[in-house]
Amino acid sequence: MMNDMMSGGGGLMMWGMGLFWLLVFVVLVLAAAALVKYLFFDHRRRRDDE
Repeated sequence: MMNDMMSGGGGLMMWGMGLFWLLVFVVLVLAAAALVKYLFFDHRRRRDDE
């Protein structure tokens, strides 16, 4: 009985860590895309309109 709970909990923990790292990866990709857009695209145009 104890062995079943350990293996089940380990599987759940593995899924949780996988989901956590997937979310970290998505956030890093979005941050990199925002940084590239900020650095390489003309953001001065917005300031001229004000």
